This record gives sequence, C-alpha cells and structure tokens, in this order.
Amino acid sequence: MIAFVIRSLIFVLSAALGLLVADWVLPGFQIQWHEWWGFVICVLIFAVLQSVLAPWIAKMARRYAPTLLGGIGIVSTFVALLVVVLLPIGGLRITDAISWVLAPVVVWLITALATLFLPMIFLKKKVGEARESRP
Repeated sequence: MIAFVIRSLIFVLSAALGLLVADWVLPGFQIQWHEWWGFVICVLIFAVLQSVLAPWIAKMARRYAPTLLGGIGIVSTFVALLVVVLLPIGGLRITDAISWVLAPVVVWLITALATLFLPMIFLKKKVGEARESRP
C-alpha cells in the first residue's frame, strides 16, 4: 500500500513538473496562477487521465494500429491535456497551434524523466536513513 502511495505521489509530482516546464518553455501554454487551485486540480486530473489513458490507448493501438505503439505516451499526454484544457475549472490554457503540437512532447518527456529520476532521489535518501538506523 505504501509503495502504491509513493508511486502515485511521484507520478503526480512528475505531471506537475511536466506542466510547469511546458509553461516555462512554450509561450502558448499558460498556467493561470491566479487560480492556483485550478492548477492543482488540473495536475491531479491530468495524472489520473494519464494513468488510465496510456494502457487503454496502448490496448487499442495493439489491436487496431500496432505501428502507433511507440507513440502511446505522447498520444495519451495529448488526450489528457485536451481534456484538462476543455474542463471549465481553469488553471491551464493552450492558445496556439505550435503549443498544441509541442506541449504533449515536452510534458511527456519531462514526466518520463521525472518518473525515472524522482524515485532515485527519494529512495537514495530512504536507503541512507535505513543504513544509519541499523545497529
């Protein structure tokens, strides 16, 4: 149970990092900070959508379009961004075509890297603490 919670927290943090980096590098990708709660809700919804959409889209691609399997992460990121932007909660806007093309790539890349490196950072700290507490 604890491992599930830690993995979920890391996935939510990686989603937030991906969205923050996209906001930083893409002029048409806008986090609306005056509605910070909207951004938090966007991150949570985005993370849940990503975790549900990726396996579903992979299953559909495996069945109907196997050549798309390599791009499943980017496709599911695009769909999750589309849903989050269309929700009436505010917090995230994508205003131009270039950002619609590049945002899924940027968010997917940062999320993938963060999902890889965040556990190493957290686990390294926990392993060090465990070693120090041993007699």
